[in-house]
Parts: sequence; structure tokens; C-alpha cells
Amino acid sequence: MTTGGLTRAELLALPAAIDLETAGRALGLKRSTTYALAKRDELPVRTLRLGRALRVVTAELLEVLGVAPEDEGGPRADVGASAGALEASVPAAA
Repeated sequence: MTTGGLTRAELLALPAAIDLETAGRALGLKRSTTYALAKRDELPVRTLRLGRALRVVTAELLEVLGVAPEDEGGPRADVGASAGALEASVPAAA
């Protein structure tokens, strides 16, 4: 599955904050359009000015794109299933 110009895996591998061009690619926007929207404060995500550079918070971008991390810190289904299978394969003590 691709979203904009980046795959889901590429999106999830992004650092915490990214440059404006990468955010634009993820949103499927041309470079000039991305910068024009940022200048007018009309991008669907906040832009942060860090020195002379503009950055976008990756978590906000992922939320706008509807891309959620696979593991959000909760219990993993495959871990519980593995533990149950392990318990079932160990004979009960007499």
C-alpha cells in the first residue's frame, strides 16, 4: 500500500520530525505546493521552524494520513497465543 509518495513501511520508519519536502511527498504534493501551503499555514499538519529549517512532526503526519503504528505499546496478540501454546505443551506436574 502506498500513501502519497511513500509506502507504509517508509512512513513508519521516518524519524520523529521530518523536512517539509518529505512531508509533502507523503501527502502527494509537489515541492512548490508544499512550500506555498506551509507559507500560508494551510498544510494539514503543523510546521515547526527550527532555525532556518521547517519541520513536520511525523506523528501528526501519520495521524492525518490514517497510518497507525502496528504496535502502540499494548499487548501483542501473537505473544499471548505463543504463551498459551507453550503452557499447553508442558505436561502438568504430578
